[in-house]
Amino acid sequence: LLELIFIRFRTRNSSISTIDQDSSINMKLTLAQLNPIIGDISGNVERLKEVVAESSSQASDLVVFPELYLCGYPPKDLLEYSSFLDRLDDAVQEIIEFSSSFPDAGILVGVPRRTKENYGKGLTNSALLICAGKEIARVNKCLLPTYDVFDEARYFDAATDVKPIEFKGESLGISICEDAWNESQFWQRPLYSFDPVERLAEKGATLLINLSAAPFSLGRDEIRFGLSQSHARRFNLPFIMVNQTGAQDELIYDGTSIAIDKNGDLIIALEPFEPGMKTIDLNGNMPTKEFKPLDKITSIHKALVLGVRDYVRKCEFSDVLVGLSGGIDSAVTCVLAVAALGKERVTGVTMPSVFSSEGSIKDSEILAANLGISFKTIPIRDIHQQYIKDLQPSFADKQQDVTEENIQARIRGNILMALSNKFGSLVLSTGNKSELAMGYCTLYGDMSGGLAVLSDVPKTMVYQLARFINGKKEIIPAEILTKAPSAELRPGQKDQDSLPPYEILDGILEMYLEQKKSTAEIVAAGYDKDTTMFVIKTVDANEYKRRQAAPGLKLTSKAFGPGRRMPMAAKYDF
Repeated sequence: LLELIFIRFRTRNSSISTIDQDSSINMKLTLAQLNPIIGDISGNVERLKEVVAESSSQASDLVVFPELYLCGYPPKDLLEYSSFLDRLDDAVQEIIEFSSSFPDAGILVGVPRRTKENYGKGLTNSALLICAGKEIARVNKCLLPTYDVFDEARYFDAATDVKPIEFKGESLGISICEDAWNESQFWQRPLYSFDPVERLAEKGATLLINLSAAPFSLGRDEIRFGLSQSHARRFNLPFIMVNQTGAQDELIYDGTSIAIDKNGDLIIALEPFEPGMKTIDLNGNMPTKEFKPLDKITSIHKALVLGVRDYVRKCEFSDVLVGLSGGIDSAVTCVLAVAALGKERVTGVTMPSVFSSEGSIKDSEILAANLGISFKTIPIRDIHQQYIKDLQPSFADKQQDVTEENIQARIRGNILMALSNKFGSLVLSTGNKSELAMGYCTLYGDMSGGLAVLSDVPKTMVYQLARFINGKKEIIPAEILTKAPSAELRPGQKDQDSLPPYEILDGILEMYLEQKKSTAEIVAAGYDKDTTMFVIKTVDANEYKRRQAAPGLKLTSKAFGPGRRMPMAAKYDF
């Protein structure tokens, strides 16, 4: 995770130094774990006002919002438009005026701010402390990540130092997301030479607060808790981290905002993958609890459901289409869509060809009935035959090959997109990470769609998800889980005719894509050399396909998309 190597949680290491502080924190603080919409400044402000009003009724001294909450994270090139920054300036002024109505409640909110310097980007990723009609303080982010999906140095200037902010008798050590992730004892090679949290503690902070917009990936919540716990124990200070929730394009935010006391014990963890707020009293003996992260499959399921729901909602689609092949990928995608949107907003479409088995057609019908969704059957036999007939003069003296197979996939893609155009529905692409890695998918065919739900879910994990879905009752027909995977584009076709067994393929892919291992290292781990070389060569050769794929929801530490930037016209090997 984070392109770094995680060493271990230093929760009981006596060598970690602490800074003695007065243990009494006289403050009520509200964690506002919200789901902003990027660019919806007025909507985000209105939700902020609602939260401040509600927390004021609980006598909160300070309400903490996530990183860049006012514009939503990541705003990307919206930050290059002066009119967008003008609107943010107006929003800040509106909040300042609003705060006069709740003079006892401080508002700590993330927002981009212009600088007065005549050099650099002229913009900072900032946290503003507003109270009683005034801007009390502004804190600028020091550490600007430029790895994986992050590109903050493209837009922002970095602060070079930090200092605590005096507020209501406390000295607030305010940091912004990445500022808290350079704890040197967690990484073999820290990315930065400067630790803002350590500097804040050295300068007398009595309470550490981090505004965050940290995207979800598997295991990230445990690392985030361990990191926060380490800060608290190192400096003998309470540590608060308020993280964004919701989903934006490819990125999913789990929230899981936490408050930890000076001993490193958990006070509160907000519900993952859900917006929420919680007011805690930091004065006195606060009950603590054990941090219990969600198990892997539960978190994946919740993340994907949230990713689909927010993409559809924020892009203002009313409903979705899923092409049902009778296979496990389309079945899992359809179930996730129903969980995200409700059965009334999902339509399944089966498009049988001459090679489609009766079992696959029947399985699609059963799945649709189990889910209670609208279901269409549009055969493509005649269309496919007409294609072959019309192309025959051009294909004279050529043997049938993958070309004729791909025509079927492209016919199906065209039908789905025609339905999308006519009814304004979003097509959900159903391919998994294993297929996308190997190019075992058809451009302008089964790759068609507006959102690739499973593009970061390896095939073996798709089966785990299916079993999880069927945990209480059979929703996905058992035959779908037990039959051999097949594209059904030619007689007797099986995935394993073209690919290694998925258990082997996914192991190699994880080592190559996520761990960045070479062929020699993967072979040394026990994988066959010829198989490994075939997989790596095939992955590299299909970069051009992935450039044209629908955006996909990110789950792992290295997903296809903006977090993996590989050349297409290149010659290299590992």
